[in-house]
Amino acid sequence: MKYNDIEKLSDLELGSSLIQEKEVLTKLKFAHAISPIENPMKIYSARKLVAQLSTEISKRLNK
Repeated sequence: MKYNDIEKLSDLELGSSLIQEKEVLTKLKFAHAISPIENPMKIYSARKLVAQLSTEISKRLNK
């Protein structure tokens, strides 16, 4: 998801997307801890998306 797409989401969509992506990140981390996943860059991408969603939420709260 590109940052322009994130900016267009409503507040409710941002919150639900953040919750979903945090769950995905947690599952990826556990899967990688048990046995190495095929593409560890998925963890990086998921962490980056969580950070972008969190940044957009805090940006909207500070306005």
